[in-house]
Amino acid sequence: MPTLRDSPTAVTLALLVGVFAVQQVVGLVAPVRGLFALSPPLFSRPWTLVTSVYAHASLSHLLANAVGLALAGAIVERRATRARFHAFFASTGALAGVSQVSFAGVVGPFVPGIVSHVSVLGASGAVFALFGYLLAANRLTDTLVGGFELPARVQLALAALVAAAITLATANPGVALVAHFTGLLLGVLAGRVHLLRPA
Repeated sequence: MPTLRDSPTAVTLALLVGVFAVQQVVGLVAPVRGLFALSPPLFSRPWTLVTSVYAHASLSHLLANAVGLALAGAIVERRATRARFHAFFASTGALAGVSQVSFAGVVGPFVPGIVSHVSVLGASGAVFALFGYLLAANRLTDTLVGGFELPARVQLALAALVAAAITLATANPGVALVAHFTGLLLGVLAGRVHLLRPA
């Protein structure tokens, strides 16, 4: 019988909680955001590509991402190996963070409703990627989309449109919308090719 230790979702949840605990301890002696957050220049603190995915700005931020991870992760992990699940979570989270920071660097630190800061923390990009994977890698989607012969560009445009619509529908003030969009789009694209399916 599988144990919680065998569940990549449970392990990832434990990592999120553990990193948040470390943040609280470190925060007693140093500014936490700078040590964990991804911010420009992107490679001045390379470890933040990963720490920014697992670190969170507040307990409510952590809880919101933990609930999303528990819901989506429990289903996705049934279709993936542990190694693929963890690699997918970390890489989509990092890419989502890079897109948010890069976009903010191009358009400036404040665009109402889209960019409110140039640094990023949190697992929401990776969580959105898990939901995107679920959206695209299920039998219903395979049946509906599989019956159409669409050029790759049209498929990409449709995936981006779906990701944009869902991102905007779930938007709240102060969230990293570009990271959410990127994570969802990466998840949808990965789901269409069943990237996490064991070989």
